[in-house]
Amino acid sequence: MVCDRCKTIVQSEMDKIGLQYDTVEIGVIDIEKKITPSQRIQFDTALKQHGFELIDDRNNELIEKMKKSVANLELYSDEDLKTSFSDYISLNVGDNFISLNNLFAEIEGITIEKYVIQHKIAKVKELLVYGDLTLSEIATKMHYSSPANLSNQFKRITGLTPTHFRQLRHTRASFNQGLN
Repeated sequence: MVCDRCKTIVQSEMDKIGLQYDTVEIGVIDIEKKITPSQRIQFDTALKQHGFELIDDRNNELIEKMKKSVANLELYSDEDLKTSFSDYISLNVGDNFISLNNLFAEIEGITIEKYVIQHKIAKVKELLVYGDLTLSEIATKMHYSSPANLSNQFKRITGLTPTHFRQLRHTRASFNQGLN
């Protein structure tokens, strides 16, 4: 779970099954009573229909904490980051970054750095399409050292320059409006 909407979905599914809970926070559920094997299967099945999964073991909990840290980086992207991404994640998860990165790569198939880049580029796409920020403003907001650095990384990941990506979206939107 990485957003309030996710929490609402989880609470709704728990209510349907009759699970009593104290709190539902992003990534953590505090259940009042022990869950039966049948309820666990029902809950797990319901969550999978929404793209979620139950996480029990320590390694998966660490992975979720790392993903939550990356999501938090996006939420607080307007703030000045006073540390590196690796230090930020390490501090939030409470473990050594090298071992966290190895675990993440083993389970997710990509390094934390690549995962962070994917999230940053997804956010940049959103800002390009739905925002009125300049490329310089987006670069600052997303903690890039310069617009050129952002542009190079964006092109490496998407195959397009940010400007071309923005133009394609506006062209497609204009075309779709003409069809209606």
